[in-house]
Amino acid sequence: MSHVFPRHSRSSPPVATRGEGVYLYDASGKQYLDGSGGAAVSCLGHGDPDVTAAIKAQADTLAFAHTGFLSSEPAEALADRLIAHAPAGIDRVYLVSGGSEAVEAAMKLARQYVIEIGQPQRTKFIARKQSYHGNTLGALGTGGNMWRREPFDPVMVSASHISPCYEYRLRKDGESAVEYGLRAANELEAEILRLGPDNVIGFLAEPVVGATSGAVPAVEGYFKRIREICDQFGVLLILDEVMCGIGRTGTFFACEQDGISPDIVTIAKGLGGGYQPIGAMLCTATIYDAIAQGSGFFQHGHTYLGHPIACAAANAVVTKLTDGGMTARAAQMGEVLQERLLAEFGQHPHVGDIRGRGMFRGVELVEDRDSKAVFDPARGVAGKLKKAAFENGLICYPMSGTIDGRQGDHVLLAPPFIISEAQIDELVGKLSKSIAQVI
Repeated sequence: MSHVFPRHSRSSPPVATRGEGVYLYDASGKQYLDGSGGAAVSCLGHGDPDVTAAIKAQADTLAFAHTGFLSSEPAEALADRLIAHAPAGIDRVYLVSGGSEAVEAAMKLARQYVIEIGQPQRTKFIARKQSYHGNTLGALGTGGNMWRREPFDPVMVSASHISPCYEYRLRKDGESAVEYGLRAANELEAEILRLGPDNVIGFLAEPVVGATSGAVPAVEGYFKRIREICDQFGVLLILDEVMCGIGRTGTFFACEQDGISPDIVTIAKGLGGGYQPIGAMLCTATIYDAIAQGSGFFQHGHTYLGHPIACAAANAVVTKLTDGGMTARAAQMGEVLQERLLAEFGQHPHVGDIRGRGMFRGVELVEDRDSKAVFDPARGVAGKLKKAAFENGLICYPMSGTIDGRQGDHVLLAPPFIISEAQIDELVGKLSKSIAQVI
């Protein structure tokens, strides 16, 4: 009998014993193609010798030093490397252990910043419906996925929510993509005015929405208008790139493709590539200086901030993504993946949309392609697809509630950047077989 507290108490998952490249193996020897990189984590695949060598070398030198007393060489090197590739204006790195911690740090920094600059009346955050920003209470309360939020709503401080930029479902007939993007972005201005411009701290959004909607990118011009609105009202723009950042969408930071810079940005998942738990919150010099020249102390912290071994692993990962060209490969192979998905599912009667950027792709499943009608949630299509794919040797990331937390189904694909064309064919083939079995 296992004493591990599992994610689902009515199932006993196989025990993973090793990973090699894009494959994982369980105790029975069964091979699984990791088509979602876990949860968009394993950007370099499994068993990368350079990353494991960096971990071993650091463990031999310094395993832990509490940041209340000391910094470390790996933390300093990682921060320098991240800032060298960060959006314009981003100047400081706050190293944590994962995505939810990074978002919590971002929210608390944003609140402390407005206090430090003499605007303590700003207490409101705005986010988008069907967003997901983490599972801690602050991050969950800001997110807009109602299914995940519902049990905890009574004990959370919640943000208000505007519509997502979801072209497939929300763009009107006769409306250009640019017109739709401006209309969607202008919801932020309306919500700021409703709450009172002097009361809003920040707007939090994923450049490409991940788990809850399935790799939904914003249309051209949307985030530029969002940036204008935030600047107009003194609202901080906080971008959550925990899932879509670190090369996943074909640029090191996802927001590069939208032509904007945030005030605060969060990263995790691919930052450690699965080799160590690590995340980061990055901010502008303006925000940092307000703290440094004010109270001088960010009223926040965790025991494992800037963990040396985690930073050494991340530094090796980031080096391969940047100097090693793996981010460029994500862009290149992402186009191959998109082509294969379109070839297999482009005319499929139960596939409504195929979307995403780089190695971050979503396939939205529908009852009827022409009307975009969804499957009855009672059918449990996403859950059955996950099980069927797993039995067929494919790990992917199906989710239900794509539209509103209850209706709609999609599957998210986020394979390692090292995947070959033959392995992409294997992925698409196994996904097609699984969809056929379920539908």
